[in-house]
Amino acid sequence: MSRCVIYHSHTGVTRSLAQKIKAACGADLIEVMPKKIYGGLSLYTIGMLRAIRGGQDPIEQQKIDVAGYDLVILGTPVWAGKPTPAFNATISALKGYEGRKAIVLVTCGRDPGQTAGIVRKRLEDMGMKVIGVFVFTEKDLKEGKMLNELIVKVNASMTE
Repeated sequence: MSRCVIYHSHTGVTRSLAQKIKAACGADLIEVMPKKIYGGLSLYTIGMLRAIRGGQDPIEQQKIDVAGYDLVILGTPVWAGKPTPAFNATISALKGYEGRKAIVLVTCGRDPGQTAGIVRKRLEDMGMKVIGVFVFTEKDLKEGKMLNELIVKVNASMTE
């Protein structure tokens, strides 16, 4: 069974989680790179506002073809309770996703807001079968228990 983790990471937290999944499950990694990186004040004044509005920022990948994967794991950090604008563009860039299984990953400090629900609904509306949603707070990342649950879910998806 082939798997990939597609993610946007602003501070490296989501990237680190994706790398752990790759190491444990053998998934391919696809890091989505925004064409413009927010820094300092612009993250709060522009980036967060675009996230709240569901905006999309231009990303390096024009399309992300997942037709060759049985399972697609999609990860985003939380900005103002929503997915990042680069991640919103990621979902729009997906090709060959029809009927694919998906797992949603969300990383946040404490409160994921509406992020997991927004991502799940978008994927399901596109025709993907969401088989799991995992929200990782700072505490969850330190404890490691949820990561183990995620790895079990990814490996079990081979038989679902």
